[in-house]
Amino acid sequence: MQETRQNKVCRLLQKELSLIFQSQTRAMRGVMVSVTRVKVSPDLGICTAYLSIFPSEKGEELLGNIRQNTSAIRYNLGQRVRNQLRIIPELRFFIDDSLDYMEKIDELLKK
Repeated sequence: MQETRQNKVCRLLQKELSLIFQSQTRAMRGVMVSVTRVKVSPDLGICTAYLSIFPSEKGEELLGNIRQNTSAIRYNLGQRVRNQLRIIPELRFFIDDSLDYMEKIDELLKK
């Protein structure tokens, strides 16, 4: 069970990462990246973010670009939350494929 502080930090990081991705993907037409879930380690040193990428065909390519630019994203995040957090956590990104999984199950149920 996560502590209250961890939950507050998770919500803060999810909001700020969403704003960062929204501003970065605005230039790319037809692509949308949203942060579906954020988990933070108990020592607040590691942040695991799950991303939902639309369209899902570009997911792996976009995730590769995001992972290459993790240090720039962390710097932007640090500029946004420097008054709330003492240490900016290390960022790890994964694709959240729960929507694709739900679509697949719906298709199987319709058959």
